[in-house]
Amino acid sequence: MRPVDLAREHGLSTQAVRNYEAEGFLPPAQRTPSGYRRYTEVHAAALRAYLALVAGHGHRAAGQVMTALHAGRLDDALLVVDREHARTLRDRDTLDAVREAIAGLPTGPDDSPRAGTWTVGELARRLRVTPATLRTWESVGILAPLRDPVTGHRVFRASDTRDAELAHLLRRGGYPLDRIATVLQQVRTAGGTQALARALDDWRRRLTAQGVARLDAAARLSDYLRLAGGGPGGR
Repeated sequence: MRPVDLAREHGLSTQAVRNYEAEGFLPPAQRTPSGYRRYTEVHAAALRAYLALVAGHGHRAAGQVMTALHAGRLDDALLVVDREHARTLRDRDTLDAVREAIAGLPTGPDDSPRAGTWTVGELARRLRVTPATLRTWESVGILAPLRDPVTGHRVFRASDTRDAELAHLLRRGGYPLDRIATVLQQVRTAGGTQALARALDDWRRRLTAQGVARLDAAARLSDYLRLAGGGPGGR
């Protein structure tokens, strides 16, 4: 096969195919006596596997898998795939946990005086975190409590409590503070958790699509390993 033969199947340029080979995503091509590249069905399978991995796992992970394979490190390649699946499982667990949590939270901010307020210590005890943790969350924009006009102490309203509970849950799911701050800002802008519920529905759809793409990637990768004799470059 010529570079154009591989490129045409996927709507790529021939330069893209050459670049993938240079970066180690394809095994090295044979050369004709005049120096032209000659690809085989093994190369075509490698390209299909790489592009399917990109769709299912992203460019970085796909590149790591293919370069590990071509360096003879099959276990390292499979470890990359395993880690991506573990990350997705964590995302699914977090998604379900957040969905369950917001079901019991107010859909909008109830900050009337009769709704009740919390001190930083009371809220910390409720969440089983330290007051210093809540102050850190405030400093990065996750929480936005009022101040008592007389004492200057923090006053956490019903909406602040809701935000703190969501933040606590997301932290347990491994989310960084800046990402949590963005989510909570969206909740506050929308006036409640309904917008977050819609975002969670979209998140689930994307995880489902990603899961299907990863099934295709696994099949393509298996095809490539079979054609390459169990792993390019040896084990």
